[in-house]
Amino acid sequence: MIRIYEATEPSDLLAEAFARLLPQLSERMTAPDREAVARIVASPATRQLVAAAEDGRIVGLLSVALYDVPSGRKAWIEDVVVDAATRGRGIGEALVREALALARREGVARVMLTSNATRRASHRLYERMGFVRYETDCFRLDL
Repeated sequence: MIRIYEATEPSDLLAEAFARLLPQLSERMTAPDREAVARIVASPATRQLVAAAEDGRIVGLLSVALYDVPSGRKAWIEDVVVDAATRGRGIGEALVREALALARREGVARVMLTSNATRRASHRLYERMGFVRYETDCFRLDL
């Protein structure tokens, strides 16, 4: 049984989960330090969803950014990662469903996400859940 909840307080358990799971998302990712974890969970613009196993161990994470712009209230799903040892059990889908429910409660008109081109299983999940590929160019500038 997996429980999905919103992390609202920094904790060693959450910091450990970031350290263990984010490199599974991308080997270039480094875990936020304890101070950054505190900022992340305190931010009014983002929500951190957690998937926990029965023993309390965090096996999945998802971040949702909520924002208002002239074209409407929107949400952006980021950093979706499920522990490799527990993939294929519906945990990613449960996290995304909870993120969509949160977005609806917040009055969001559009939810967006990006996914690395190599993550075919993630693409199938998102498409199965109703996300459609949007023809756009995404630009990035590392500062």
